[in-house]
Amino acid sequence: MAKGYDYKVKAWLLLAGTSTEAFTLISQYRDIGQLVSSMLKKIPLSQVCMGMYVHKFCGSWLEHPFWTSKLLIEDSATLAKIRQSSVNELIIDLARGCDVAPHHPAAPIESVALGKDAEVGADNSQAKTPVITSSFKDEVRQAREIFRSGKEAVVSMFADARMGRTLETAGLNELLDEMSASVSRNSHALISVARIKSKDEYTYLHSVAVAALMIGMARQLQLDEEATRQAGLAGLLHDLGKALTPEDILNKPGKLTEDEFAVMREHPVMGYQLLQSWTDVPEAVLDVCLHHHEKFDGTGYPQQQAGAQISLLARIGAICDVYDAITSNRPYKAGWDPAISVSRMVAWKGHFDPELLRIFVRMLGIYPVGSLVKLTSKQLAVVIEQNPESLLKPKVEVFYSITLRQKIATRTLDLSDTRVKEQIVSREDPEQWNFQQLEKIWLPE
Repeated sequence: MAKGYDYKVKAWLLLAGTSTEAFTLISQYRDIGQLVSSMLKKIPLSQVCMGMYVHKFCGSWLEHPFWTSKLLIEDSATLAKIRQSSVNELIIDLARGCDVAPHHPAAPIESVALGKDAEVGADNSQAKTPVITSSFKDEVRQAREIFRSGKEAVVSMFADARMGRTLETAGLNELLDEMSASVSRNSHALISVARIKSKDEYTYLHSVAVAALMIGMARQLQLDEEATRQAGLAGLLHDLGKALTPEDILNKPGKLTEDEFAVMREHPVMGYQLLQSWTDVPEAVLDVCLHHHEKFDGTGYPQQQAGAQISLLARIGAICDVYDAITSNRPYKAGWDPAISVSRMVAWKGHFDPELLRIFVRMLGIYPVGSLVKLTSKQLAVVIEQNPESLLKPKVEVFYSITLRQKIATRTLDLSDTRVKEQIVSREDPEQWNFQQLEKIWLPE
């Protein structure tokens, strides 16, 4: 560390003690707040280097490529991501990393644990093989086939549950590996296709969709391969208790009565009890089945768990379960537009883990594929592909003129292209415009 900061760091490390040396050093500052702030230094992007500890990225969190604003730059890949981002300035913590001059790396960043074996951000480079990427259009074809297989698996599982038969869950590993590989090749294709389902398919495809979303989140959090597979399995099995719910309640086209809703609320416990009798179901998966309807503020069910009492996978499951539910066509309502759904979920204070929700939004994009948006030219467009460098500038398909009040010849615009002057000015509700089956615009044949 730069010599000029040695005494400040030493004082900071001694704050918890009562030594004379600590108080002597601290007395050079008017208060502890001044001492803490002295450890923070704003630097331009051009000065960032290995060994620095980033305290904060200046500007919107949407424009930097990480799920957290605090991180140690301990490898070249992390450094490259920061330099390639649209962030202009960042604040570094001199007590936890080096100054502008190079310095020895600080201690590793504390990671979020999933059980005792898997960690967020764990280095699994030796276990990973190179991943081949694919375009959104090409991956959609693979995604459709995966969903067909996934639906068959879930239908079979529901039938086994209703007949009292047990299932060897290890047989699902191939499906989960295919889903994980699809997300790795193109992070948006499988997740986008997951939203397209008829109301008659909802019960079964919902489980496949939640599995895809949970695998996507596991990838965002850099969970290891085993933890990622558990996340996908939890998505496939989280609603299995509904196999024991009366079908007249499960598929009721109208609002449930209080008594019917009480019966519906029993499915997490029934699913948990059912899965306990099945073979090789991991404890983390059982936990998601039981707790995916808990809320971060403790008002959920069945056990009113709150905050960190809810496991990491169950908190992820709660987000993925709700998003797919509100964006899908169901027996009693049409699905909401994906961008509007994200906006409403963010507004539901206390429902979700706010940090995980932020990561979820980054995964989908502020304007997820399929969102209807209004452009500065007073034209409407559908988002057809994300731009990983800027969530606010996706690729869109323009198809409607508000001024002319009619559909126009479609054209594709990449809003991240500096030659394109168009910008998104608002999200739009397809129902208010009486648009139906917008997926025909963005979903390749």
